Amino acid sequence: MRLTILFIFLFFSGLKVSFSQQIDNTNYQKDFQLHIAKSTDIIKVDGELNEASWQNAKPIKNFWLHDPTDTGYAKRNTEIRATYDANFLYLGIISYDTSYYVIQTLKRDVDPGKSDGIGVVIDPVNAKTNGFLFVTNPYNVQAEDLLSGGFSGDDEISFSWDNKWFSQTTRHNDHWIAEMAIPFKTLRYEAGKTIWGINFIRADLKNNEYSTWTRIPRNYPFYDFGYNGAMVWDAPPPPPGRNISVIPYVTAAATGNREDGEKPDRESDQGFDAKIALSSKMNLDLTVNPNFSQVEVDKQVTNLTRFNIFFPERRTFFIENADLFTQYGFPGSTPFYSRTIGLDKDGNRIPIYGGIRLTGNLDNKTRLGILSMQTGKKGDFAAQNYSAFSVARRVLKRSTIKAYYMGREAFMSEQKKKDNPLDRYGRNAGVEASFTNNKGDLQSWFAFHQSWKYKITSDNHFYYGGTGYSGRKISAFVNYSVTGTNYYTDMGFVQRIENYDAARDTTIRLGYKSLFTNVSYKMYPKTGSINNHSINFNSDIVWNPNGSFNERIVEILYLVKFKNTGEFRFGINNQETHLQFPTSFTDDVPLPIGTYRFTNYGAKYRSDIRSKFNLETGIKAGSFYNGDLIQYTLALAYRTQPWGNFSVMFEMDNLKFPYPYGKTDLFLVAPRIEINFSNNLYWTTFIQYNTQQNNFNINSRFQWRFKPMSDVFLVYTDNYFSEPFLKNRNRAIVIKMNWWLNL
Repeated sequence: MRLTILFIFLFFSGLKVSFSQQIDNTNYQKDFQLHIAKSTDIIKVDGELNEASWQNAKPIKNFWLHDPTDTGYAKRNTEIRATYDANFLYLGIISYDTSYYVIQTLKRDVDPGKSDGIGVVIDPVNAKTNGFLFVTNPYNVQAEDLLSGGFSGDDEISFSWDNKWFSQTTRHNDHWIAEMAIPFKTLRYEAGKTIWGINFIRADLKNNEYSTWTRIPRNYPFYDFGYNGAMVWDAPPPPPGRNISVIPYVTAAATGNREDGEKPDRESDQGFDAKIALSSKMNLDLTVNPNFSQVEVDKQVTNLTRFNIFFPERRTFFIENADLFTQYGFPGSTPFYSRTIGLDKDGNRIPIYGGIRLTGNLDNKTRLGILSMQTGKKGDFAAQNYSAFSVARRVLKRSTIKAYYMGREAFMSEQKKKDNPLDRYGRNAGVEASFTNNKGDLQSWFAFHQSWKYKITSDNHFYYGGTGYSGRKISAFVNYSVTGTNYYTDMGFVQRIENYDAARDTTIRLGYKSLFTNVSYKMYPKTGSINNHSINFNSDIVWNPNGSFNERIVEILYLVKFKNTGEFRFGINNQETHLQFPTSFTDDVPLPIGTYRFTNYGAKYRSDIRSKFNLETGIKAGSFYNGDLIQYTLALAYRTQPWGNFSVMFEMDNLKFPYPYGKTDLFLVAPRIEINFSNNLYWTTFIQYNTQQNNFNINSRFQWRFKPMSDVFLVYTDNYFSEPFLKNRNRAIVIKMNWWLNL
């Protein structure tokens, strides 16, 4: 109780300070302007900037610090110029630096924020609704993504969106130069608009600095459109032109499945994707017989919870523009989870015949998304149609109202419909509203969701509401949710609703109510080796539908971020759980129904990510239900910059329960080798040994980018039982070729 009062005191005492440190962005597009004039000569994208058009262009400079602190200017200067011709927007960027750079990899689209680099955020419509991000580094490694402008409330950059653009870099003793050429037809904009929203971010890892052209508070992402400057054109930019791309593919594969007694087989396949810009605001994506054989396997984890683990989507078609559908709900409870499409519950592939997706803006305040996918029949799994509709409307300046409908329809025989009535269909609809003040530091939200199943008409709802404050020093939010026992999400994921009864080997659905609270206080020392450190308090209380107690989890976390990018964290986790079903963490007798109270402690340390050798290690120990838990984790990584990355991750969990509930040691070992022969030739091998899943997996992938956005993949995957040791389960080798055609 005393600890809770302390956090409440810190929260309210810090509000005044945090409010006073907000940055006024009212006149940003008057104070931050990049003027652009048409080129007077032909621009050659060679990273030299020696054309007359570059010499005549007026540069912008003096970037503001954004992270890990947002006070003052960046240590190293950056100069940016812009020009254009009939087909391209050109950006010339000089980043003053040393002759040594931090480069994690030469692979495209791989977390560019962990390497030195420069990025540009472009909002051609200048409506703060959506835009584009283009990034490159001193070795000309590209990444790009679509940005949604805050509609989802929890935007993430996935770098899943792909399109053609061009860049070249040169490296010098005290600076490096990036020259970008972005096709107008890639940007999609309204004709006649002479002011675009724009911003730039630079990553200077050696100084542990992330800086932006305009001044953005560090509690807002660098791509917050509300802090964009203006790109002022000397004349309306040229019409963007037609933007239609077709990406066909062909594959050949040899497979063997000893686990299911299948004979080795050879097969070939083909299909295509298409991207069609219907207008400056709407985009149509098509896929016919998609193939995702080149996608890397999931990173396996040890699951010490009573519920299923959420694995992220890795298939590009489902990641692009996914925020329009994934923006509903909150982590652990969402009506849309694209892994339900084309994969069964065990992760096995279900054939996808094709799909269509329409996304974009109906106007400057309204975003629309429509998705429909058709899968085929496989074994007892019937053919399915998955469809989704989502619309989001911005109200006021930073608030949003959104609604959706999602449905799964099965193509089943009448007999199977009688035998499995709940498999006939699953439908969901809902509405959500989030309200944010103009500064963006105060939020409130509420939502109501409903599901429909055959002959289920009650207890089929999911609703929640909450409020929060996000400041430079103080952050706090609270969320209350209610999930009905009969709330189904055939296209979604609700982590807690399915409870496994280990004694009867069955799963039982049970709804719940939850109150989640988070309070954090961050401190910024002015001197010393610490960049910032914070105290975080998390509390999650869960009740059964009848109001009886289910579970309480309280966590206190102390986090230190050092100026050398290293991190240290120490946490205390106290939990009280009323097991309503027998639960087993070993192969012995399941833990009986009852109330368990336990506490464990954990610490983790991560060394400087800029170093060629990186270490991450941790330990957790304490009680676990009626037993004891000791967990050791270790991750070692070595980078031979910029061509190679070598790493290994190890986790051991030692569980000991009193007789007769058993004990076990769980091991997870995952070495990884990544070789980058050049910017367009890569080889990655990923090995995973997991005793909890009784699986030993090898996944090796060779990729050759023979033309922009066109690839050849050679993928080998092999799975064995870990017990009996190295008995083969299945294996496959696949060659895939896709090429990008602009029409």
